[in-house]
Amino acid sequence: MDRTIDSPRTGWIASLGPVTTDHLPTFEFAFPGPLRDKLVAAVLDGTKTATTGLLQDYEIDREPLPVVGTRAAVVDSAGRRVAVIEVTEVRVSRLGDVDLDHARDEGEGDDSVASWRAGHEKYWHGTDYRGWLGNPDFTVHDDTPVVLQRFRLVTVL
Repeated sequence: MDRTIDSPRTGWIASLGPVTTDHLPTFEFAFPGPLRDKLVAAVLDGTKTATTGLLQDYEIDREPLPVVGTRAAVVDSAGRRVAVIEVTEVRVSRLGDVDLDHARDEGEGDDSVASWRAGHEKYWHGTDYRGWLGNPDFTVHDDTPVVLQRFRLVTVL
């Protein structure tokens, strides 16, 4: 039986009871803290329908690129599964080629690619990311490969 969660009764499927997401992989936006909280809130209210990651992160973690149709449980800063999203598009691009539509769809209020990029560079050049990477001098540039994802909110848990 299809366990699609598109029910208006959030977190429930008619006649099947509460939805469990234990079988789903998790999706974490940024590191736990204020930025993650802001991004998760934007997912929950529907303003965030896209995200960007560095291709090197997938390579470092030895993770395959996301696949269209894959569903994942969004995790908040406390580690709780708060929503289910479904990947609708994945593409690899140069950082310098990210367009305004993608920047806007990230739901962070950016009205220009320059503003979007400044916010992302602040994150990638920040102590959390550089510390995770183990490279205090890491920087991105126009030719840095990025993974651009679009997704849809399936349900709020």
